[in-house]
Amino acid sequence: MSKRIDIDWAHLRYDYIKTDYRYISYYKDGKWDDGHLIEDDRISINVGSTALHYGQECFEGLKAYRTKKGDIQLFRPDENAKRFASSMAGLKMESFPEELFLNAVKEVTRRNKDLGFTPTYQTEWEEDQYLGGHAVYLRPFTYSESAIGLGLSYSPWVVVVATSVGSYFKPGSKAAVTTNKVRATKNGTGWIKCDANYVIPILAKKEAEANGYMEAIFLDAIEQKYVEEGSSCNIFFVMKDGTLVTPALGDTILPGITRKSVIQLAKDANINVVERKITIEEVLADAKESFVTGTAAGISHFSSITHQDKTVQFGSGEIGDVARTLLTELKGIQYGAIEDRHNWMFDID
Repeated sequence: MSKRIDIDWAHLRYDYIKTDYRYISYYKDGKWDDGHLIEDDRISINVGSTALHYGQECFEGLKAYRTKKGDIQLFRPDENAKRFASSMAGLKMESFPEELFLNAVKEVTRRNKDLGFTPTYQTEWEEDQYLGGHAVYLRPFTYSESAIGLGLSYSPWVVVVATSVGSYFKPGSKAAVTTNKVRATKNGTGWIKCDANYVIPILAKKEAEANGYMEAIFLDAIEQKYVEEGSSCNIFFVMKDGTLVTPALGDTILPGITRKSVIQLAKDANINVVERKITIEEVLADAKESFVTGTAAGISHFSSITHQDKTVQFGSGEIGDVARTLLTELKGIQYGAIEDRHNWMFDID
């Protein structure tokens, strides 16, 4: 019988904690089965899986929040369902149906919710201090059948895992630094949330952290001058004229769901939002705020950016007015303290 567990939420990091239930579904004989819950957090994988050998795997990340009313809600899971289907199609897999995706993430959240894995409602953000977020993180991912030779996955399967999480970024430095490593190339898989796009970001981020920075910033692969993304998140800049600029989507940039939400919230606040190419030199010369967005990152500001031998600090180094406004709006909606005017939150029951 499952027993409640006690989590030290105040010191919880972004690491895996075993919860009681996860979901699995298989594509067989030309269709997806209905899927089912499993209790074992170890799955049997054929040693020849193309996911293991060639990285032919994609995944998603979304969160469930305890709201002010005490219920549990998912943030924009319909958008994750669409992106997951798009990623699988991009890898020439049979896409997981969006309805099955929604049912799976709801069921995994529902079955784990009363076992201590879900935090209580947080109020720190109301006190102008809340920059992190206790939540349940859900990780749907695919695996593929065995094939030693290069080939496509014709019988993929999907697993959904849930775990309790705290803040993504470690306490300390809020500084960022550019990297000369390349995350994605044109006509590649940069727009797909797949394994291949995260190996180099891991290396770049760890190098940045070893040198005292919070995050690594990727530039374009060809000219190494246009800003593209952080190691695992989209990036925004508030220019001196008040315009909010973010790199335009393309085949080297992931279409972030938090990115999409932040753009909408900025427009709601009558902030001029522009999606375009932006050089690192323009950022250093004309930006007054910078922050990254993502399911894990939320909205996290940079105190400074270093490029080669030049460092520019933004204001006092604390979170800027625009980032704070957007953070308060986003967290307020996710935690049910502000009206969900765009119907982004989904009940799990």
